[in-house]
Amino acid sequence: MERLPNALVHYFEKYHPVSVQAIQAIADISAPVFIKKNETLQPVGRTCKTIYFIKKGSARIHYYKDGVDITEYFAFENNLVIRVESLFSNKPSRKAIEVMEDSEIIAIDAPRLFALYDVFPEIERLFRKIFEDGYVETVNRVESIQFHPAKERYAALLHQAPNILQRVPLKYIASYLGITQVSLSRIRAALII
Repeated sequence: MERLPNALVHYFEKYHPVSVQAIQAIADISAPVFIKKNETLQPVGRTCKTIYFIKKGSARIHYYKDGVDITEYFAFENNLVIRVESLFSNKPSRKAIEVMEDSEIIAIDAPRLFALYDVFPEIERLFRKIFEDGYVETVNRVESIQFHPAKERYAALLHQAPNILQRVPLKYIASYLGITQVSLSRIRAALII
């Protein structure tokens, strides 16, 4: 890849300043991926070796429990989507990444990225901060499910992603919130009144 999209460079800058040389090194191990709606970006059972940045479109991380499709995470433009537990354990993931719209994605080769840490300590610091932020987001999500009622979780999701209802099927939103579609319909109706 010749250069990284400005959106990805801006994403990095939110976390840590990175030199032009470091950005070019990341660009050299990145590739564009164009994937159609409802296609699988990374299937269940594959060991994650790629960090994905969504330039355009959306994706979700999901898994199956007792035959039920459960959505764990949504990613939209200017966000990363990664199977972190698989990436760091080097074990196959029990979860998949699927795109929900036609998407343009930048795929960063993770093993080659980690090899850059010794050459560019700023890259290591950048991704440490990104992974720390992702960890905090995961903890907040778990605590939200533990401590907040579904109505509050739904309101928080709408605040985070105002266009989600136009972009994501309700069945995925319901499973993400840990409720049934019927319960989600009731919550939505109550908020409209």
